[in-house]
Amino acid sequence: MRIATAEVMREIDRYAIEEMGIPGIVLMENAALKVLNHLDLEYNTNFVLVCGTGNNGGDGFAIARHLKVLGKNIKVFLVGDSNKLSGDCRINYNILKNMGVCISKIRNFDDISDLRDYLVNSDVTIDAVFGTGLKRELEELYCSIISIINENSKYIVAIDVPSGMNSNSGKILGNCIKADRTVTFELYKRGFLNYDTDKYLGEIIVEEIGIPEFIISQFHHNEFMVEKHMIHKYIPQRNRYAYKGDYGRTLVVAGSKGFTGAAYIATQAAVKSGAGLVTLACHEDVRDVLSIKLNEAMTANYSNKEDLQEFIDKSNVIAVGPGMGDNDKTLSIVRFIIENAKCPMVIDADGINVLKNHLEILEKKHCPMVFTPHLGEMSRLTGYTIDYIRENRLEVAKEFAQKYDVVVLLKGYHTVVTDGKTTFINPTGNSAMASGGMGDCLTGIIAGFISQAINPLEAAFSAAFIHGYIGDKLSKNMFCVNATQVLNEIPYTIKEIQNS
Repeated sequence: MRIATAEVMREIDRYAIEEMGIPGIVLMENAALKVLNHLDLEYNTNFVLVCGTGNNGGDGFAIARHLKVLGKNIKVFLVGDSNKLSGDCRINYNILKNMGVCISKIRNFDDISDLRDYLVNSDVTIDAVFGTGLKRELEELYCSIISIINENSKYIVAIDVPSGMNSNSGKILGNCIKADRTVTFELYKRGFLNYDTDKYLGEIIVEEIGIPEFIISQFHHNEFMVEKHMIHKYIPQRNRYAYKGDYGRTLVVAGSKGFTGAAYIATQAAVKSGAGLVTLACHEDVRDVLSIKLNEAMTANYSNKEDLQEFIDKSNVIAVGPGMGDNDKTLSIVRFIIENAKCPMVIDADGINVLKNHLEILEKKHCPMVFTPHLGEMSRLTGYTIDYIRENRLEVAKEFAQKYDVVVLLKGYHTVVTDGKTTFINPTGNSAMASGGMGDCLTGIIAGFISQAINPLEAAFSAAFIHGYIGDKLSKNMFCVNATQVLNEIPYTIKEIQNS
């Protein structure tokens, strides 16, 4: 599933209409028919359609025509000046009038009471006021209309984007329709990804309306929503003649006194995700404790640089940071590994924290890297506030990835994974997973996948999907989900997706 901004959608539409010669009215008709497929016509009879003066309103008028032909009771409202209808919108508006449909106009606050009366008695309200082009704060009249719709509708279907939402940022421009279902066209809108938008979007359905694939590919900016079928092709098939060496050597550098859990979880996640040989390099003070807990992984002391170098040289992937502490000792170890590693690295937690004022170290790297910050760690790395990052997650992640030539996995709602050129958004995971150790678990899965020769970008978004997918499954029957429970499910879920 691909993601797009309003500007990308505008270019796609322009090219389809102006260069390919597809009439805009045809695209509008296709959109109306696709929305019609998502209306429960068997059980619903009464429909209210609230339409604007642009192409979104034209979609609404076309839907109204089809509902009328099907014998449904419809009431249509036009919000705005009928003299300002766009060309294709006017065509559908005039067809409705020629069919004898009364279209009530809402031009001021006195006209709103009529809308309320019809909404109370309708089964479904269709929001066709504003589309993807809305950028300005709404005037008071529009805010009031939206409130009336939200307060008096039994079920709301929004066309393309709920009216009042900026489709690029997800920002609410004064007020916004709270849809039960949003039927959007061709591409998932970037604004849908942001925090708190789910309460306005409801169920999101992406429908094609007849725009050729090559046009979309020409203008699309390589932003994708991860889907299960994508993960299937990246999970390696196990050769019946293979042995542990064929699935790579993973080095996890993690843990210190008081933080053995982070090291254990990251190491076990690498083991459970299929890495052939896993070694944990940890602080000497906690090595004995972790050796007892880890049955399938070896342990070493990360303070001994000669031994650490030997493990670095033998590894196919290195994960560094969980539970090490934000201190000069950790910085020294992270610097040493970055300067000496030739295999891919996954940098997490304190591995990120110690680099916040020392990013020049990355100039000495000799290998691909995956950074896995949460919002606070990304703030420390970039200097941006957490609020700014939350509102501009794709841009911030892509900027850092491009500047330092790394893969960034920015954790949170709709985790962002990018190498600066191609971006993937992970839709899985939920707040039941909000507990200590989850990030360590994700780090281990990423490392385990890279160990099996999956490239770092693909390993990162595949691991994020599987990690969240497990959490979603477990949370169906559990109030909260912890990292140990996720660990136990990793091999089963990988097999499930592999066989799907």
